Order: sequence, then C-alpha cells, then structure tokens
Amino acid sequence: MSEQIKLTLPDGSVLEVAQGTTALEAAEQIGPRLAKAALVAKVDGELYDLDRPLNEDARFEVLTFDSEEGRDVYWHSASHIMADAVTQLFPEAKPTIGPAIEDGFYYDFDVPEPFTEDDLRRIEEKMQQIIAADASFQRSEVPKPEAEELFEQKQNRYKLELIEDVEGDVVSLYEHDGFVDLCAGPHVPSTGRIKHVKLLSVAGAYWRGSEANKMLSRIYGTAYPTREQLEQHLHRIDEAQRRDHRRLGRELDLFSFHEQAGAGLVYYHPRGAMLRRLITDFVTTEHLRRGYELVHTPHLVKSDMWEISGHAQQQYPMYYTEIEGQSYGIKPMNCPGHVLIYKSHTRSYRDLPIRYFELGTVYRHEKSGVLHGLMRVRGFTQDDAHIFCTMDQLTDEITGVIRFAEDMLHVFGFDEYEVFLSTRPEKSIGADAVWERATAALVGALEANEMTWEVDEGGGAFYGPKIDIKMKDALGRLWQGPTIQLDFNLPERFEMTYVGEDGEEHRPAMVHRVVLAGIERFIGVFIEQCAGEFPMWVAPVQIKVLPINDRNLEYAEQVACALRAEDLRVEVDTESGTLGSKIRQAELEKAPYMLIVGDREQEANEVAVRKRGEGDLGPTALADFMESIAGETHPDARYCATPGDPMP
Repeated sequence: MSEQIKLTLPDGSVLEVAQGTTALEAAEQIGPRLAKAALVAKVDGELYDLDRPLNEDARFEVLTFDSEEGRDVYWHSASHIMADAVTQLFPEAKPTIGPAIEDGFYYDFDVPEPFTEDDLRRIEEKMQQIIAADASFQRSEVPKPEAEELFEQKQNRYKLELIEDVEGDVVSLYEHDGFVDLCAGPHVPSTGRIKHVKLLSVAGAYWRGSEANKMLSRIYGTAYPTREQLEQHLHRIDEAQRRDHRRLGRELDLFSFHEQAGAGLVYYHPRGAMLRRLITDFVTTEHLRRGYELVHTPHLVKSDMWEISGHAQQQYPMYYTEIEGQSYGIKPMNCPGHVLIYKSHTRSYRDLPIRYFELGTVYRHEKSGVLHGLMRVRGFTQDDAHIFCTMDQLTDEITGVIRFAEDMLHVFGFDEYEVFLSTRPEKSIGADAVWERATAALVGALEANEMTWEVDEGGGAFYGPKIDIKMKDALGRLWQGPTIQLDFNLPERFEMTYVGEDGEEHRPAMVHRVVLAGIERFIGVFIEQCAGEFPMWVAPVQIKVLPINDRNLEYAEQVACALRAEDLRVEVDTESGTLGSKIRQAELEKAPYMLIVGDREQEANEVAVRKRGEGDLGPTALADFMESIAGETHPDARYCATPGDPMP
C-alpha cells in the first residue's frame, strides 16, 4: 500500500492521497466539477502541471480560469497552439517567444513577410483543428546540448539564444502532437482545454525589445472557455477602441505627434492646450488652498547632482548634454531642485512641514517600442510636490496627501481605485534598516486611514517605498495615478537638516508625491474615461453657436460675445453648410451644448438649446440659459478645498 501524504487545501481542510497521485487525480477527489475546470495546480506556491505527481505533504490549490495565474497558463498554452498553427502553415517561420499578457497572449515570429489579416484567419482555423485534436501537453527535461541540437536542426537561433540564458545544465521542453517548444511551463493538460480563440492583430516588435535587433512579426490573440466570455471581451476591445485617446485626440483636434520633430513628444493643439490648462490651473489652485508653495526649477542640472541623487548609478533613462566642458543632465525628476531650494536657508522645526509644488516638465529616454500616445512619452509634466517634515508630522502629512489624491480622483470621475504598497526594488539605494523604517511609516499611515491595500513586491522607487493609487476606468482597467513615496535616503545624500527643538541638527523626512501624476498620461486616461465627452467645467469648448443662415451670423457672434463675457468657452460655426450638418459636426466634436440661432430666435432675442446626450431643449432667453448651466461650469465643490483649509 502506497504511503499517504497530506494536502492542505485553501480552506484549511486536509486531503489525504496516496504518494504519487497526480495533481489532476487530487483535484478529482476534491470534486469532479473542479477537476473538469482545472487548468493547473499550485503546490507550496509553485505551479504544477496537472499530470505531475505529488510526493510529499504540501499546501495544495487547484487553479481555474477564474484565477489570474490560471488565466495566464490558459493563455500561454494558447500561444503554443498558435505557434504550432503558424509553423504548419508557414514552415519557414521561426517562433521566438510567446507569453501570456493581460487579457490574452502574443507570439513573435521571424518570417520573410509580415502576416496579413487573411493569414490570421487561416491561422485561427488551424488552431481550431489543433484544439479539436485534444493532444496532451507533455513536459520533458533535457540536457542543454540535446535542446541545442534540436533547435539547430530547426535553424532557430532565437531559441538557441534563450537556451544560453537558462541557468543550469538542463532545460524544459513542451510537446503536443509533434510540436516542440522551449518553455518553463506549466501548461493546461491538453490542447482541448482551450475552447474559443480569436486572433486580434499583427504588429512589429524588435527581438528582445532592442532596436539593434531584427524586427519580428507579432500576432496578438485571446482565448476564453466560453463563447459568451469571448464575445464580452471582444465587446470590451471595441469599446476600448471607441475610447482610444489617440483616435479621439485626432478627431477632437486635441494633440499630435510628429516623428520628424522627435518621437514621444506631444504637440498640443488649441483645444488640447485649453484642456491641459484647465486641468493644471485647477490642480494648482487646489495645491495653494491646501498649504503648498509654488516653486520652479531649471530643466538643465549639472550631472554631479544626479550622481548624488543616485539617478546616474541607477542608469535612469536620462538625456545628457555638455556645456563648456561640463556635463549636464536634462532633468527626469524635480526632486534635486526642490532639495536645493530647501537647503538655501537654515531650517527650523518651526518651519516644518514645508510643501513645495511644481508643474515640472521632465524628459526620459524611453525606447521607441514602448511609446504609446499620451500614456508613454519622452517629455511630460508632473504635478510634482515634495514635503519636508519631522517624523512626528509624517503620518498627518501622508494622510493629507491621501485625502487630496482621493478628492482629485473623485472630481475627475474616478470613483473606484485600488491601493498598493510598493516595496524595495532590486536596484535601489540605502540600507535595509532605512527601507524598513520608511515602509513601516507608510503602513502606519495606511492603517491610520483604514485603507485596504495590496503589496507590490519590488515596485518601489529606487530611493524609497511608496503608496500607489491606481484609478479604475469605465472599462475596469487600472491606471497608475497618485503616488506617495517616502524617502530617507535623499535627505542623507544631500545632507539636509533642520534645527530641532533641542537646538541640534536633524534630518527631515522627505515625501515625493503626485496627485494626478504625469499630466500627459492623466489627460490620456481622462479622455478614455469619458470617451471624449468632457464634463462641462473642463470642456475645451463648452458651447457651439450654430447660425442657421449667413444673415444670422452677426447675431450668433453677439451671443458668443455675451457668453465669453461670463468666461464661457464658445465657438461660432461660420461654415456655410446646412443646419443638420452643423449639428452633426458639433456632435462629433462632443460639445456639451449647442445654441441654434435663426430668424425666429434673432427676432425674439433667444437661443434654441440642444444638450449633448439629451437633444433639443427648446428656445429660451440667453440669460436664462446661462443661469441654468451655472452649476455645471465648476468642479464638484464637495471635493475642492476652500481657501485657507489646513492640511490634516
């Protein structure tokens, strides 16, 4: 009789099975429905193929598509099926890497010609045939020389390069129905576990993300256990495309990018510049009301400063230039400048806290392959602030930033968000004790505010841990938003001090924080959140005045002048088209209000009102219209500070 082992399940119960029982057999003993849905097992924190035997006591969990790790295994298995289909249809194709990604997978191929939409259809059909065959995924571990010989025969230099990077003398391979791939695994039990697939698009991608390497052809796809889940996902994709800030940026004439002038650099058009100003003016006013002081620092800083701060040692993606034999760095962050302003005077404990705020424009040398509209650029502005305070003030200051950040998210319609505590990354500066002290202080502030959070291991800045608040948009996607970073390292490196109540010098604590974060990225997320239908108070153009005939144009201009006198943002449509075409154009521009003026309105000194999303509201006196919209022309006062409000 086989020796029994004990498997501790997630609910704390214990399942006894014979030694050598496979993970799938253990799942069947828990329940047949669970076994049918099982994709992979988790044993003492390690992912196991379901056919892998269990030989000792362990914590045991069966993962399905409902878990993040289960979905990743599902999608990665689908990427192997796609690679199999591609190599069957295109024998000259060289598969490279094919990971699971958020909501799906991709696989990069070296092919003579990029794939076409027609190719995707054929590949998808072949994938369905492979799925129908329900071939088992079989893992094997082989010596490196044997794996190298296999891929040399396939003339796949990419796999050979990957084998070189694997530590040890053995690599793992996965095979299904004759298709073999280098892979760490795990995988679903068989190709038949993958049900409904859809190939979405083709893109170019450099091997290993380096522009120095060959451009490959990348196929993106997704897969779901049910047709309904797949259709829901495709609907989300359609909705995401409808909300895509890059498309809306063109259609609403907000901004553009120009390769001839440099990739990743934003050119704001009049409406986009107005949107940007409205947002930055508002957030600046909110900072002043909450006790921050404005500062402004240069774009060029001697490289010595970046050596002291640690950015240079961390190989931060900076731009450098030389002036009169002296190296300068174009600033990627504003913190050293704020430190210098702090150090320009002797500081007392009575001066603290000091809160410096700057709409600081910074530049980072991002690779071209990661640039993405406003979401990832090379030049951007931060609503950046640094708080210098005593340790006793720290919890109150962090609490104040948390509340400030929450208020700003609510004002812009982000009522759902998730909080993360990001800890020390591998590349960082400072002693362990300093990091532990800073992390404990952030945890204390989160607990004091009764917040729920997750730990993001290794997600901190190189100089300190941070609280990351990620805003959830209308499609349920999370975007990086407010960040609160606690830093005990830079005050030490820059020898910052204040004179304490005891007359001795002490190091201040330093809090780096943003409440909207990068203005460019925030605008991009905000555009997608509201699908370009900006709230009235922040709409670049609030009202379009539409004269029915040319003879009504003078009256239309009079109406516009009256509205502008009340600080409303107005445009008059001076085109000679029909009223219907003018209304359609205003709707495409997503103007909150249209005021139609014809002979009847002109004679009655009125305007006919149309509201976005509601349609015709009928004629009214202009004064009555302005009174009716007064409540829409300002942000929600519930989340705005009143002048003189102290920080918590």
